[in-house]
Amino acid sequence: MRADARKNRDHLLAVAGTAITEQGVDVSLRDIARRADVGLATLLRHFPTREALLDALLRASFDELTAKAGALETSSSPDDALVSWLSDCVAWTTEYRGVTVLMAAAIEDTESALHASCVTLRAAGARLLTRAQAAGMARSDIDGADLFALVAMLAWLGDQPSLAPRADRLFDVVASALLTSAGSSHAKGEGAPPSDP
Repeated sequence: MRADARKNRDHLLAVAGTAITEQGVDVSLRDIARRADVGLATLLRHFPTREALLDALLRASFDELTAKAGALETSSSPDDALVSWLSDCVAWTTEYRGVTVLMAAAIEDTESALHASCVTLRAAGARLLTRAQAAGMARSDIDGADLFALVAMLAWLGDQPSLAPRADRLFDVVASALLTSAGSSHAKGEGAPPSDP
């Protein structure tokens, strides 16, 4: 790719990232093009579909989360690694409102531009879960697909203005339910007290 084409592509991705952070993944492609001061045809030449744009935008984050899972496997206890990775995934998904809906659909759709990245990310979390299960620190009745669903559920909470203040406490509740280690601070449910209804 020529240097000017790369610069234009990077500019479009930066503008798209800001637009999606502000308006969610359903933001109009025409609006992204307008913000980038290019025509819609130029945007579509670089990214022929919304999913192609999202894949390019999100791939670095997917790769970082996948790499972090690998690093946590060797640097942290199984329960801490699992909870840390889950927390990072939830934090990341709340940056891009609505991205979990696309991720859940992409897992099932092999033709989706996001499919490979989502499958790789889910597998990374599943490895951490399996490691914690093997150590007797995580429930044995859930799998990687369940863990991926928990990410989506917790991210959804963060997207709801009326529920967002409860998101951190409910994350602790979910983490405590996920883990079984009596010695783990996560499993003891050590979190903030419930807020008033």
